Amino acid sequence: MSTADTAVRPPPVRTAPPHTTVPLPPPGVPAGTPAARRARPGPGPGAPAVREAVRRGAAPLVSLLAVVCLWQLAWALQWPATLPAPAAVAGEITTAWADGSLAPAVLHSLGRCLLGFVCAVAIGAPLGMLLHRFTLARLTTAPALSAVQSLPAAALVPVAVLFLGPSDTAVLGVVLLGAVPSVAVGVLGALDQVPPLLVRAGRTMGATGVRSARYVLLPAALPGVVAAVRQGWTFGWRALMTAELISGTALTGVGGLLDAGRRSGSLSQVLAATALILVVGVAVEVLAFRPVERRVLRSRGLA
Repeated sequence: MSTADTAVRPPPVRTAPPHTTVPLPPPGVPAGTPAARRARPGPGPGAPAVREAVRRGAAPLVSLLAVVCLWQLAWALQWPATLPAPAAVAGEITTAWADGSLAPAVLHSLGRCLLGFVCAVAIGAPLGMLLHRFTLARLTTAPALSAVQSLPAAALVPVAVLFLGPSDTAVLGVVLLGAVPSVAVGVLGALDQVPPLLVRAGRTMGATGVRSARYVLLPAALPGVVAAVRQGWTFGWRALMTAELISGTALTGVGGLLDAGRRSGSLSQVLAATALILVVGVAVEVLAFRPVERRVLRSRGLA
């Protein structure tokens, strides 16, 4: 073995592949250390949010596309023979938009439901808190609220029309009868799930009465309260559509479009109005309630 072979060879120098930029560590941080690796620039803070939004939006779009494809297949096979094509239903929506009847119908229905929803929350949330606070009121009122909540909206429409007449007030009354019990029962259930230890701890720190409800009960029950409010909107929207459909009042609304299709015997118009009801309900759910609920759950480490 020669002297050249026994000489200590220097370690090979690792070079970066061509067209690759090696990020330099900040000044004062030795290269190759964990601090230098943590300091390397990574994807922007918005990249995970964008990927999550794409992932959440892709699944509903795929489901919608699958439903439309199955619908088109059923129409092509003439099963049933009265089923209109998806293009015909889309044409009904386009026609209603072109003649100016679609936008006023949606806006009137949303306005009625929003007014009824605000009134339902203003009545139902304090009512649920009172039922949680006073046992006698709970024993006498909670069963009645549960009974009214179990009634279908179609059974409430004749009662409201006979009491208030065929008017917009009767439709609002149906929305309240559908939403107030749901909000009150939901808030009551959310407050019942608050651990009593929190209430006792707040009482020892001076939080009693209204202060206990404001600083202990409501913050602890906030996820359940948000769910109760969302459920109140859902019940109110369903009750509104039923009232607009069968109340016999000449009111502009999405339910009126559905009733017009029923009277004219146009299945494509009926399906177009049904799709519109579904789209509005899902849009309010996704754009209004779901972000609020996700934020509340994330603030408590539940999502």
